[in-house]
Amino acid sequence: MTTTDLETVTCRPIGTVFSNFKQVEGMPIQAAASQDIARLEVHADFAPGLRDIEGFDYLIFITHMHLCTREPLEVTPFLDNATHGVFATRSPTRPNRLGLSIVRLLRVEGSVLHFSGNDMVDGTPVLDIKPYVPRFDVRETERIGWFTQRIEALASTLSDRRMT
Repeated sequence: MTTTDLETVTCRPIGTVFSNFKQVEGMPIQAAASQDIARLEVHADFAPGLRDIEGFDYLIFITHMHLCTREPLEVTPFLDNATHGVFATRSPTRPNRLGLSIVRLLRVEGSVLHFSGNDMVDGTPVLDIKPYVPRFDVRETERIGWFTQRIEALASTLSDRRMT
């Protein structure tokens, strides 16, 4: 594979999140810290892919953080005052602006997924959905880098404008 091949990756949204959050500032910084309810409207072309999704409690949304305009390789994350390499953070400002949210599925109405645990701004494009399966997705670990000193601040930390 050549460098040119790597530069031509294209993704298309499968749906859009409709959220109470109309701006980035003041949002939860992770889905685990949110009880907010929102909905994902899946485009009609992708609706057949939702078959059997109601059998899962949790879903993983891969999103495009469309409001982020910066792509620095070093950032000051919401949970810290020091800079870190972007790949050692969960920062929304990333080279490809991809987001990952694990949300709780509440109900399915046709091609609309209602969920809680929203940490996405209104209009967020969703690129993919995967079922959350604990046996696949949970890893017990004590080594979480710089987060060790800051993880307790998650519940009280909200997004601000530094990442847009």
